[in-house]
Amino acid sequence: MTAPETEMQAEDVRALRQSAVPTALAGLVAIGIGAAVSGFKGALGALLALAVVTAFFSVSHFVVDRVAKNNPSLMMGAALGTYVVKIVVLAVLVSSFRDTTLFNGRVFGFAAIALVLVWTGMQVRTMATSKILYVEPRS
Repeated sequence: MTAPETEMQAEDVRALRQSAVPTALAGLVAIGIGAAVSGFKGALGALLALAVVTAFFSVSHFVVDRVAKNNPSLMMGAALGTYVVKIVVLAVLVSSFRDTTLFNGRVFGFAAIALVLVWTGMQVRTMATSKILYVEPRS
């Protein structure tokens, strides 16, 4: 493995961590709020929202990153493809658990929206503060 590949992987891990850690902290807050609002079922709804959001965004990050390294021209297609898959899987999850009494669906929904906003906001912040080369340096 060459030095630029190692450096790129470290940058990817840093970017993922800068979104995942604040989302996990916000998830803990959501679990606490869910527990206060609806007891165990509310806490479980928020915990499931945290798991879904973290899994969806982490998988998307790795898929798009892998495609970008192999064929950068396909990166946008990969990003859109993962987005469509996430929407379909989320629709299946929501319809499967529509009438569940296992967890509070409202807490799940509000927590998922809040966590998506935290993750996305941190991604925007990371990209805005990163120093990304837009010209390939000569070796």
